[in-house]
Amino acid sequence: MEIIARLESAYDEKFGIPRQSGLASHSLERIVFEKPYRQMEAVRGIEGYSHLWVLWQFSGIPASSPEHFSATVRPPRLGGNERMGVFATRSPFRPNRIGLSCVRLLSVDRTCEEAPVLLVSGGDMLNGTPVIDIKPYLPYTDAHPEALNGFSDDSAAVLSVQCPPELLLKIPEQKRQALLEALALDPRPGYQADPERIYGMLFAGMNVRFTVDGNLLRVLSVGI
Repeated sequence: MEIIARLESAYDEKFGIPRQSGLASHSLERIVFEKPYRQMEAVRGIEGYSHLWVLWQFSGIPASSPEHFSATVRPPRLGGNERMGVFATRSPFRPNRIGLSCVRLLSVDRTCEEAPVLLVSGGDMLNGTPVIDIKPYLPYTDAHPEALNGFSDDSAAVLSVQCPPELLLKIPEQKRQALLEALALDPRPGYQADPERIYGMLFAGMNVRFTVDGNLLRVLSVGI
């Protein structure tokens, strides 16, 4: 498959990325096309859709071969101890390193040097993620309100975030709300609950350090 684009986001490492697309609605991303796909004609009509499906590749994770295929994985939200079938999860450790995310299309930048660039929000992808396809989201076929959720967590924002204003000012203004949303989603693995442990999350080029005690997340520092 050909890589048609790269996605630019504020998530500089896996830790802290929302577990599903759409959970951090204020996150802003750019989809920058690779040549020869960087053509205005290729996105003609795309602004008629509010949402897009993005198919992408997990970067930095080798695909499993038939000889090393693992039929089960340990979902972090289940504490890391319970195994589920790989095809019953969205784990990146699968035969083909393909991710699927639904994002909101905000606009198409047709004037920048890399034009056309898709400006989207609500992504759950690492900065620099290779994109292999983009398709319109069709609400009359793609949305199923009656769908069962399996063992997946229904909750969205589960933590209260306490961040001193002077620390939040160190984050670019247009990315502050996205950071607060990502922290509220509780980046920690389900099996970690030490209130004294200090976690570090790379976001927008900054190292955000925090602790979690019960349902309260406290940001301790924001620095390079």
